[in-house]
Amino acid sequence: MPARDNFHSLMRIGPVQIGTHRDRNGRTVHAAVCTADRCGWSADYSSQTAAQLAARTHRCRVR
Repeated sequence: MPARDNFHSLMRIGPVQIGTHRDRNGRTVHAAVCTADRCGWSADYSSQTAAQLAARTHRCRVR
């Protein structure tokens, strides 16, 4: 049975949204995703602190 891919502990920093979920191996992963139109940036991090730092330093290339 696959693990459910539900996001919880959602947080927003500027245009970047951070959510916590379990990956396919059952590990807790923190995803940072830019919600700006046509940006497309996203990344997974092992700690929420790293995801928050990435969200604070992210700059969209699309203007």
